[in-house]
Amino acid sequence: MILAMMVLPLPPFVLDILFTFNIAISIIVLMVSLYTRNPLDFAVFPTILLITTLLRLSLNIASTRVVLLEGHTGPDAAGKVIEAFGHFLVGGNYAVGLVVFIILVVINFVVITKGAGRIAEVSARFTLDAMPGKQMAIDADLNAGLIGEDEARKRRSDISQEADFYGSMDGASKFVRGDAIAGILIMLITIVGGLVVGVMQHDMELGAAAKNYTLLTIGDGLVGQIPSLIISTAAGMVVSRVTTEEDLGEQVLSQLFNQPQILVITAAILGIMGLIPGMPNFVFLLIATVLGSVAYMKKSKPAAQAAPAVIPAVPTMEKNDASWEDVTPIDTLGLEVGYRLIPLVDKNQQGDLLKRINGIRRKFAQEIGFLPPVIHIRDNLELRPSAYRVTLKGSVIGQGEAYPGMYLAINPGRVTAQLPGAETTDPAFGLPAVWIEASMREQAQLNGYTVVDASTVVTTHINHLVHLHTAELLGRQELQKLFDHLNAQLPKLIEDLVPKLLPLSTVQKVLQHLLEEGVHIRDMRTIIEVLTEHAAQTQDAIELAAKVRIALGRAIVDQFFPAGADVQAMSLHHELENILTQVMQGGAMQGPGIEPGLADMLLREAREAAQQQEKLGLPIVLLVPGSIRFLLAKFLRRALPQLRVLSHAEVPDSRKIKITSIVGGKK
Repeated sequence: MILAMMVLPLPPFVLDILFTFNIAISIIVLMVSLYTRNPLDFAVFPTILLITTLLRLSLNIASTRVVLLEGHTGPDAAGKVIEAFGHFLVGGNYAVGLVVFIILVVINFVVITKGAGRIAEVSARFTLDAMPGKQMAIDADLNAGLIGEDEARKRRSDISQEADFYGSMDGASKFVRGDAIAGILIMLITIVGGLVVGVMQHDMELGAAAKNYTLLTIGDGLVGQIPSLIISTAAGMVVSRVTTEEDLGEQVLSQLFNQPQILVITAAILGIMGLIPGMPNFVFLLIATVLGSVAYMKKSKPAAQAAPAVIPAVPTMEKNDASWEDVTPIDTLGLEVGYRLIPLVDKNQQGDLLKRINGIRRKFAQEIGFLPPVIHIRDNLELRPSAYRVTLKGSVIGQGEAYPGMYLAINPGRVTAQLPGAETTDPAFGLPAVWIEASMREQAQLNGYTVVDASTVVTTHINHLVHLHTAELLGRQELQKLFDHLNAQLPKLIEDLVPKLLPLSTVQKVLQHLLEEGVHIRDMRTIIEVLTEHAAQTQDAIELAAKVRIALGRAIVDQFFPAGADVQAMSLHHELENILTQVMQGGAMQGPGIEPGLADMLLREAREAAQQQEKLGLPIVLLVPGSIRFLLAKFLRRALPQLRVLSHAEVPDSRKIKITSIVGGKK
């Protein structure tokens, strides 16, 4: 349609329809921009901006053709819409019309379009700078079990679309600027061309030709520039607003007219100005009265105050004698919080910590293969007001501080500027961080920080600690519940294994050995089959765990190296292997079983090889013979907790092995 308008001559009635359609489209775009809560809800706006610009330019071409061909016949030669804009809006005075047209172009080009383009440019740059921090925040929520894979994928897509949107808006604003320049040039060319055609071809008087063609040209320009101004205003509103759950009207009413004292001061100033002789007293006093009335109504409106929750005192019964009720069992997992953190766990105060902890347990069960114990939460007045600590069987395994209403800005190592606030460290991973006010959240993200709220800090810390102590969380009760759950699917396998071949305690030790080294137990079918097969030969939990690891080899290797990729790992020097094999025959890697000098050398070279592996961006994995795998892993675990020791038998035959470094090869 746009191409046809540029090439084919259009009758005046069709021009009227198209000009009216252009005005309607611009108003629709403006209304959508007013009621849009998030810029991504109107992500097609850059494309609409291009299409409407082309539509206006094609209409200019079509109307210019009609003006030059039929302008000598009268003011309605190019249709009733252009005639109305040329006569009614500017009173038929082409000088006034010319001034109004130039003012509209200046407003559109210099003020609105330039400002909107600058905002879009800066927003695009800042959005790109903040992407790493936002991505890490999504990963933190995903790891803490607060969101699922689908929600994380959607959030990442939204971040990418947001950057694309502002980048497109930055480019699309250039179309509007070009349209404003083209409007001025088209008007000048049409006026000059109309004078030439009217005087030389139609023998019109110069004054009559100037009046006819100038009014038609100005009417044509106004018909195009007013929709252009509306579209530019819509673009400025879309890129300049801050994303909230309110539309623009709700934001203006809630933020501009929500403070009665400001309205009172404004009304007083206007009232004083209205009393000055020579001023338009009625108008000033009228507006002052309206503002004062609005302020009075807002101030007199009773503010709904939430009554503080009163915790009824529990009547205590005085006991004369001690009883067994005084003996309380220790919680397997516990969370103790200071009194300032109570709102985080109180649903009546919109606390979501309980919901997030349930998400952690659900995600843990899906990843590891069993449901961890319930985390019991209680307040502890002995703690600092903003402190918390996590306990395992009564012992503290982690502690930290969190501040409700504030955000923790974590430095992942590539921030562009430092932030003011209370410096600290991330309690989960020990990264440098700073507690900041909520108003600085956007600035922190733009500077490259990963920003999380207080609830996320606590849940991420709990999630990290739970994974560190996975083996200790698998007690007899949890294992029995796991077997009860599997009994519906694998009744015969479980019946043949426990208690006919192995006691429940031995199975528990086997699973704990696996969990200590980060091996999940989701594949219980394979684990039970392997234990059933080898239980007749040995009852030793360590040997049975080694057999299970070989059966789970593919899953273990896939944890570190993607399917199909080469296994790029460290290895032991053959002389060191022989020495360690002899040490194994002596009983253990610790105490008198290994000479101190050899132990120091082994730890030093293993640490150097691990650092080299980390620099290469590879998992820190050491391949060793199966006979020394368990005790070597136990020996290195304390000094290098991130190191994973695998035996050659655990690597599937289909995987290619590449040795990246040799431990013990230095002389």
